[in-house]
Amino acid sequence: MEWEFNGYYTLIAATLVLLLGKWLVSKVRFLRDFNIPEPVAGGLIAAIILFALHQMYGVSFKFEKPLQDAFMLIFFTSIGLSADFSRLRAGGFPLVLFVVVVSVFILIQNAVGVGLAGALGLDPLLGLITGSITLTGGHGTAGAWGPIFEKEYGVVGATGLGMAAATFGLVFGGLIGGPVARRLINRQGRKPVAQTNADNEVSDSNTNDVFENAGRTRLITADSAIETLAMFAASIAFGQIMDVVDAEYFPSWLNLPKFVWCLFGGVILRNILTLVFKMNMFDRAIDVFGNASLSLFLAMALLNLKLWELTGLAGPVTIILAVQTIVMMLYATFVTYVVMGRDYDAAVLSAGHCGFGLGATPTAVANMQSITNTFGSSHKAFLIVPMVGAFFIDFVNAMILSGFVNFLK
Repeated sequence: MEWEFNGYYTLIAATLVLLLGKWLVSKVRFLRDFNIPEPVAGGLIAAIILFALHQMYGVSFKFEKPLQDAFMLIFFTSIGLSADFSRLRAGGFPLVLFVVVVSVFILIQNAVGVGLAGALGLDPLLGLITGSITLTGGHGTAGAWGPIFEKEYGVVGATGLGMAAATFGLVFGGLIGGPVARRLINRQGRKPVAQTNADNEVSDSNTNDVFENAGRTRLITADSAIETLAMFAASIAFGQIMDVVDAEYFPSWLNLPKFVWCLFGGVILRNILTLVFKMNMFDRAIDVFGNASLSLFLAMALLNLKLWELTGLAGPVTIILAVQTIVMMLYATFVTYVVMGRDYDAAVLSAGHCGFGLGATPTAVANMQSITNTFGSSHKAFLIVPMVGAFFIDFVNAMILSGFVNFLK
């Protein structure tokens, strides 16, 4: 028996999950100490409850997926609308260096997946499905490559396995990022920042910390909200159009997920409006919509997490994913952190890398927010991670995956 929830009830359920997560983090010291994001804390409890109901009564739950996808597109569009070229230039060498660090990890991630798949007697292509296709790439890349593996290479069940592996990564990317960064920060002797009422307010001039201080009050008006929604609509429409063009005219290995085109549309629109028309952007409104969409997307993703499907993962695949999680933690600790400077910003970047190295960019941002809410701001990390995790790395991942597939076949 399946209980289906329409968009209204899905939204209600997601908000209840977020409130539950907020309450849990405020009451459970373990969650605070390890900086587990509120949507992950509440979402896992909800997923466990739904799993128990399924096991006891055979009931499954279906929450409206298009609403989850819509909030994902809004979040990535908000990254694009926040990407002023002047800010990208401000990223400078550290941004390029982080792209290199993440690119090297994609090579390692695929090498580990392919190597373990071969050692365990599986098709080496399954190693890519449990590598950067689903972990760095996430559900969107898994959905794009799965049918290709099934039709062209005869890998049975590639799409279903990809979705399960991507879900595994989404959960564990949110679970390991906080503890990894917390351990690195404790080595530095940095103490939590005392929160005051002033910390929760923001002046109209302080608009360059998009996503960084999700708990701050944002001073927006109805007019700025409506104008910002119009920019979101234009960017998402661009993404829809380019997604069709992409599928029709681009080679299959270079197909980009729709959210990348929405992000790119936001980048184009923002910089045309600011550079050509000298328009003052409503960064505060973009920040509010982006952070709200991020939380709702994660809550809905975990509501749609069917734990009974994950329990069906074959033993060898579970082993590969467990090893990939350990490799991610080690790489973030001994490579990302070290190469990026061994400072507080590097620790926050490591939390972000765990988020999208196993899960997705929204998980990376949530990881970093959980750290900076406790230990203070990291402008460098919030400048670099969203653009690298949501945009640059998709191009790199597509090229690396194409090379691996051609080599294996």
